[in-house]
Formats: sequence, C-alpha cells, structure tokens
Amino acid sequence: MLHRDYRIYSSAPLRQLADEQTRAMLPDIQRSAGACALSLGASGDVAVPSLPMIGGWTRMWIAAGGYRGDVCAAIDAPLPFLDEAFDVVLLRHALEVVAEPSILLGEAMRVLAPGGVLVVTGVHPVSGWAPWFYWRSGGTRILRFPGQLGRRLERHGLEIEWTRRVGGPWPSDASGHAASFNPCGGGYVMMARKRCRRATPLRILPAPTRLHVASGRLSPGTRRSAVS
Repeated sequence: MLHRDYRIYSSAPLRQLADEQTRAMLPDIQRSAGACALSLGASGDVAVPSLPMIGGWTRMWIAAGGYRGDVCAAIDAPLPFLDEAFDVVLLRHALEVVAEPSILLGEAMRVLAPGGVLVVTGVHPVSGWAPWFYWRSGGTRILRFPGQLGRRLERHGLEIEWTRRVGGPWPSDASGHAASFNPCGGGYVMMARKRCRRATPLRILPAPTRLHVASGRLSPGTRRSAVS
C-alpha cells in the first residue's frame, strides 16, 4: 500500500523510476569523456552512474535551506563553480523541488562545458503518476513538460539529442524492470548537448619581402619600388 508522506523521492516508486531513468541514459552518457561531472538531484539516496571516461563526480542534492553533498551552498545563490567546469551535468528531478527552476536550469547550462552533455529527468505531468505525485507531495511541487524545457535549452545553445518516457504507466511499490522506452511511462529523460564554439578564421596577410642587393644594382626589368 502507498502511504502519503513528504519524503517522496525516498519512496519505493520513485527510487524504481530513478533506476529506469538511469538505465535509459546510461548507453549514451557512458561515451562521455572529460575531467568531471556534476550530479544535482532531489535526493542524496540515488547513486551516480559509472562513467569510465569521466575523472569523477561532484554530487549535490537539494535539502531544506540549500544544497548538500560534496559542496554545500545556499539554494538562492549561483552554483559555486566556474563557467564550463563540467563535461556532464545530470539534473535528477531537481527542477521539481526548487522555487525557480529556470534559474537552476540556467546555472546548469553555465557550468556545462562546450560539447558537454546535460541530462534532465523528471515525472511527466501527463501520466498516471501525476495524481499520485501531487497527492504524495501535498501539492507543493510542480511538474515540468519536457517539451518546454527542451525549447528553453535550444534557445540557449543546446541541441536536444533525444527525449524518452520511461517507467511504468502508474506508480507501484512492486520491484521490476520496465522497458527502456514506454510511451505511457511516468518519467522522462532528456539528453542535450552544448554546442561547441565555432572557430573564427583569421585573415592571413602576406609578409613583405625584403631583398638585399649587395652590389647596389638591380637586375634588368626590376622596379626599385618593389625592393625595400
């Protein structure tokens, strides 16, 4: 039986959904390479994926009053990282628990390196999960349409590689393995890539030629103005 409480992301249905979302994204993000990745989630209970070509993970999650994990910060402050610091940024249901999801999404794009991958997961608002989600959370959280998020990412220089719905059609405490893609699935996974900067070609100017005439005389037909 499903019970109502406010630790929704620690519940069995959402933990199972998180596993399905990880399986859906894993084949693609395992090809990512770089120095480090950032995982920012709604709960600290979910393990990060294993990425063999990424140097390491920085794990953070949203708790009362701010970010917790490897780095702590205030929730209303920018993420405490330099621009373009991460080759992979993973937002796991994080946009569902912040008051200003557009600000967090903008920060995720800021810290993502050119050519890097941004993965966003969430509960789909048009699914059998939505009534359960609102009831379980006490109506305090808002679900986002992945299409709206994708258009915002495209306006800021990211390319949407794919968006998939995953998980069962409704929440359940029963364990199991759903298909990696389900058109009626309760969750979604969106993968986007930040465009690399285009190199600006430089105009190459010919270097002036200097001739040294030892005898002081020029060959026939040579103009003196051509020699400096």
